[in-house]
Amino acid sequence: MSTGSIRALSVVIASALAQWGSIAQADEKPLPTVAKVDLARYLGTWYELARLPMRFEKDCVGVTATYSKREDGALEVVNRCYKKWLDGEMKESHGRVKVVDTATNAKLKISFFGPFWGDYWILDLGESYEYAVVGEPGRDYLWILSRTPSLPEPKIQALLDRAKEQGFDVSKIYRTPQRIEAPAVAPQ
Repeated sequence: MSTGSIRALSVVIASALAQWGSIAQADEKPLPTVAKVDLARYLGTWYELARLPMRFEKDCVGVTATYSKREDGALEVVNRCYKKWLDGEMKESHGRVKVVDTATNAKLKISFFGPFWGDYWILDLGESYEYAVVGEPGRDYLWILSRTPSLPEPKIQALLDRAKEQGFDVSKIYRTPQRIEAPAVAPQ
């Protein structure tokens, strides 16, 4: 096969793949977010209760994400997890957060690696900001977050059911172990 033929074949294959990608995206329903997020209420620590597997969190348990406002007004996040066991080595990652959709504050982007940004869309949010479901339009990433290390199982299942309806493959969900501290007992 001549060099010209190989180039022509490469262009045809690339074109076909691009077209297939456009068709696949067109078949996917748009991913709805919550109507409005009060970022001041969203700040603070969230416990990860479940996630779709990803290489960035391989072997992570006891995962938390703490969002805060920097002195310059920008947002940041610190993700922490324990390696393999709840008493394992702690890993920590610092990231930058930017709001993409200022009308709702529900579409954010996060960067942990220089100029590379990932979508972080708030898909569901408790009325009192007691839980949040976060994903991205490609439906490759999904997190169920809570202000506490646990939620009642029926609530988690309801959130997973809604995520499934939105096109996430919840059969692959990983339930993140968390430390559950015993509540303080009031002196008698």
